[in-house]
Amino acid sequence: QVHLMESGGGLAQSGGSLRLSCVASGDIYKINDMYWYRRAPGKQRELVASITSGGVTNYIDSVKGRFTISRDNGKNTVALQMSSLKEDDTAVYYCHADVQVSPNYEFTYWGHGTQVTVSS
Repeated sequence: QVHLMESGGGLAQSGGSLRLSCVASGDIYKINDMYWYRRAPGKQRELVASITSGGVTNYIDSVKGRFTISRDNGKNTVALQMSSLKEDDTAVYYCHADVQVSPNYEFTYWGHGTQVTVSS
């Protein structure tokens, strides 16, 4: 069993910053791609950023230049540094990871989410 635990959400003012963290624990052989998703009120969940085990990153256009995803493979963690926050960034943010529990088996796992609220 693998668990993902997010932390770092909270309330920020428009233009401010927050840093989200996610740690994976359990029966981990290797973590491949890691992601941050979000679900805003009344909207579908969307992929915000992703990072491969080699550090290749991708972002949705709306956060490019403002958010930075990073990871520490030795600690099984992924982070999302969010700057220049906007009210539209208000959402529940979820950590997601593709985890190999053995050389031949890979599963996807989700965290429970952390609320980010940006006020004007």
